[in-house]
Amino acid sequence: MKSFTEYLNFNTSKRREYINITPEVESALEKSRIREGMILVSAMHITAGVYVNDAESGLIQDIDKWANDLAPLGKDYLHHRTGEDNGDAHLKNLLIGSQVVLPITEGRIDFGPWQQVYYAEFDGRRNKRVIIKIIGE
Repeated sequence: MKSFTEYLNFNTSKRREYINITPEVESALEKSRIREGMILVSAMHITAGVYVNDAESGLIQDIDKWANDLAPLGKDYLHHRTGEDNGDAHLKNLLIGSQVVLPITEGRIDFGPWQQVYYAEFDGRRNKRVIIKIIGE
């Protein structure tokens, strides 16, 4: 079994952003030369997430509204007693999730219809990373 690791770096201009990282994940797979296996894509921060869904702007706005309705920015979270102001971002991470595992078949990500990989930033404007770990044959 072989393995391959690549890191993506982000420093978003806004506090919340949703970035399609499918091309970067596919590029990492190509570099790995792995034909059968799995890809783990994981946010390396507890105020960001990774998810798989449709690359449609209305849906992305719906996801953002849904996450913000459930964990609104500006609420007086107990976490803020530590001096932070990002309690909402930690909760949004729990809603979206921090990682996905994708199957590799015949050297390609075995996506279903419309599926794309997204990085979701909830406390941006600073350096963040995502790890792509690929294992297989």
